Amino acid sequence: MQMNDSDIDIVYDDAEIVVINKPGGLLSVPGRGPDKQDCVTKRLQKRYPAMIDQPSVHRLDMFTTGLMVFAISREAHRHLSLQFAGREVKKEYIALLEGVIENEQGEIHLPFRLDIDNRPYQVYDPVHGKMGSTIWQRLTHEGNRTRVRFLPLTGRTHQLRLHASHPLGLGCAIVGDSLYGSGKDGDPMLLHASKLVFNHPQTGDRLTFTSVPLF
Repeated sequence: MQMNDSDIDIVYDDAEIVVINKPGGLLSVPGRGPDKQDCVTKRLQKRYPAMIDQPSVHRLDMFTTGLMVFAISREAHRHLSLQFAGREVKKEYIALLEGVIENEQGEIHLPFRLDIDNRPYQVYDPVHGKMGSTIWQRLTHEGNRTRVRFLPLTGRTHQLRLHASHPLGLGCAIVGDSLYGSGKDGDPMLLHASKLVFNHPQTGDRLTFTSVPLF
């Protein structure tokens, strides 16, 4: 899918940061190989010439939609990175899951790691895995699907996708997830970064951004 930089939905920008609403099907940062160079980072760098070479401080999976913040200056990048590392950034996601979840809310704590023989798949590993923690809340039942809110306490790769799908988690994969669920490659994955809260790297003001999913 080829789009130009004007297709990026800019939610907020100033001299230090840019907050966007990422579309599905677009990489957050460049991947390996010439066919994986089109991404949010490169499109923003065309739009903001002053943006540093490595402006990303967090990522969303290719088919995940929603809010992301990028740094324009090196100082902003340093401040934001420290906030993410110190878990000062608050994030919320909305997802539609395959299946009916009866419980109303809970917490998931599962250690997992990369399956080196099946990249980028993550596997449960209580011995060598790194702990991922998520608070979840059931919102609605929609037929044989369940809409949930996720509040990740850690930021592991594929954390929400694995926590949703794994039998020790919710046991219901995210709709459209082709890696952990029944989705086909290229299907829209119904996972949306709906809220992002952090401190402005220059002013220190606590900023809150919200975004409503299209699904």
